[in-house]
Amino acid sequence: MLIVLLNWYVWSDRSSYIVLAILQRLSPEVRQYLIVTGNYWSFTLTDGALRMLVVLHFYQLGYSPLDIALLFLFYEFFGVVTNLFGGWIGARIGLNRTMNIGLGMQVVALAMLLLPAAMLTVPWVMLAQALSGIAKDLNKMSAKSSVKQLVPANAEGALYQWIAVLTGSKNALKGVGFFLGGLLLTWLGFQGAVLMMALLLSLVWLLSLVLLKQDLGKANSKPKFSHIFSKNAAINYLSAARMFLFGARDVWFVVALPVYLASHLGWDHWTVGGFLALWVIGYGIIQSLAPYLTGKRAGVLPGGRQAFLWALGLSFVPLVIATSLSVNLFPQVTLLVGLLLFGAAFAVNSSLHSYLIVSYAREDGASMDVGFYYMANALGRLIGTVLSGYLFQLAGLSACLWFSAAFIMIAALISLLLPRPSVA
Repeated sequence: MLIVLLNWYVWSDRSSYIVLAILQRLSPEVRQYLIVTGNYWSFTLTDGALRMLVVLHFYQLGYSPLDIALLFLFYEFFGVVTNLFGGWIGARIGLNRTMNIGLGMQVVALAMLLLPAAMLTVPWVMLAQALSGIAKDLNKMSAKSSVKQLVPANAEGALYQWIAVLTGSKNALKGVGFFLGGLLLTWLGFQGAVLMMALLLSLVWLLSLVLLKQDLGKANSKPKFSHIFSKNAAINYLSAARMFLFGARDVWFVVALPVYLASHLGWDHWTVGGFLALWVIGYGIIQSLAPYLTGKRAGVLPGGRQAFLWALGLSFVPLVIATSLSVNLFPQVTLLVGLLLFGAAFAVNSSLHSYLIVSYAREDGASMDVGFYYMANALGRLIGTVLSGYLFQLAGLSACLWFSAAFIMIAALISLLLPRPSVA
């Protein structure tokens, strides 16, 4: 197995020369956008695969749903901390550096999981997940903030499109990562899968160190530490809505759903990973199409009203699934169909939010506003992850879905406070 992995790594190294030749022929802005997107894609692939590997591997070892959720506690907690401080750091040292730091930290986090199974204690795995959480949010904050610098000022329609493509493609790759995690766990085992991902990401990291532009997104003046808290009301409202929106997703998707599919429906690792992969891939495709689903062709860009209506529609999906599971009315069919509908509607909601935060962010030091916003996003994931394990263990999947619906309703009401839409 080691020989196969090393041969693959040599092939990847040769292919990097082809990538370099193609990039040199493009305009500087497009070249930087593709490098940022490629970094984001590569990181997301390993992040999605690692999450699925950890959930399925430790469930196989006999961990309870709450125990599995706690493995991700530091991942989500340090995501909150990273987003709060990461935007300030990015504005001071440049987004290229924060992105490269994130890639390097993910390689270290993967390497930490290469220890023999007997040495992978809960505290050690939690520590590795903490590094991975810091790395993930440094990478995401850097990627989203970079687009603000690469799109011309006042080109809101183009900004919406670029953000939608970046976000949607990232989530499609995250879905591939879910599938890859389940497949590699079956094919190579836990350590073999982690080793392959560490080699791949090491190559991406080295390319990024060479190719990514210096001082991308660096503020003209050194921002003060006190500026990490946003004073923009629109950003504060949007951040609060984002926290409840992502808490609503993760309260049933992160731990409860994959464990339910494995324990109640009897699905194996490959099937669970493959189904969730297809779900996230479809979710990413819908995100990429969000501008066309929300009126961009008619010259209307989204604002508070659109965010409210899309969130309101989304809230009915978990309500219907929870009711079906409670009364045992076609529970499996309702769950699977409802999951697809939830993914499509959630994708549009997420894409709307991703555009709005970059649009609301200041031109100089955009990473600080984006970082504050994704701090709220990470806080929502933290709340959702812990509740996912706790509620599922206490009262089952239905309880997770009731909480999901309530969180989305709150996000919808907060969205009414956002500014009205503008014209593209």
